[in-house]
Amino acid sequence: MNDSITRDRLAAMIDYTLDTPWASVTEVRRHVATALELGVGQVCVTPSMLHATNAADGFGLRVVSVCGFPSGGHHQLIKAAEARLAVESGADEVDVVLDLAAVRAGDTNRMIGEIVAVREAVPSPVTLKVIIETGLLGETEIRTAARAARTAGANYVRTSTGWFDCPGATPEAVRIIAEETGGGLGIAAAGGITTIDRARELVAAGATRLSVGAEATALLDASGE
Repeated sequence: MNDSITRDRLAAMIDYTLDTPWASVTEVRRHVATALELGVGQVCVTPSMLHATNAADGFGLRVVSVCGFPSGGHHQLIKAAEARLAVESGADEVDVVLDLAAVRAGDTNRMIGEIVAVREAVPSPVTLKVIIETGLLGETEIRTAARAARTAGANYVRTSTGWFDCPGATPEAVRIIAEETGGGLGIAAAGGITTIDRARELVAAGATRLSVGAEATALLDASGE
C-alpha cells in the first residue's frame, strides 16, 4: 500500500473483527453499527453471534464468521458442519483454522482433505479463507499450506487467528504467500495490525484484506483521503 490509496479503499479491505467469546449481543450489535459508520467492507463475529448482525442486512456489509476457531484442533467434519451452520445463520464468508499440527508438519494430504470438506459444505459463492498461523511456521510450511489452500479451492489464505503468543501478520509471511499463490488467492493479514504504517507494509507485500478490531477507527483516521 502507498500513500495514494484512499481511505475508502482501505475501509473496503477491512474485516472488522469482534471474535472474543464473551462479547454480548449488545456489544456485537454496537460493533455492527460502528462497522456501518466506518464504511468497512466486512464484519466478523463468532458463530453464536451471527443472529445479532441483522442490522447489516441491505447495507452491503458482508458478514464473516469462523470455524474450528481458534485452535484448529476440531475434526474436519465438525468444521464442515460448523461452516454450513454459519452460512445458514447469515454468514457470507467463513474463516476456518486448519489443523495446526498438520500445517506445522507440512501434511499436504490432511490440509487438502480438511479444506475440501469445508469447501463442499459451503460452496461458492461463499468466500472461504483458511487460517494457517504463520507465526508458528517457517517459510517451507507457509508455502506448503498456501499451495494446499489453492489446490483445495479456498479463496483466501489468512495469516493468523490473533489468539496465540506468536507473531501475527508480517510483510515477510504475506510476501511468501503471494509468491506461492501467484495472485490466485486473496491474502488476509491478521494479528498485530495496530498502525497505518504496518497496514501499508502488509498491503504492499500483497495483502488484500486486513483483519482488525478496535484499531480500525484509528487506522482509517490515519489513512487520510
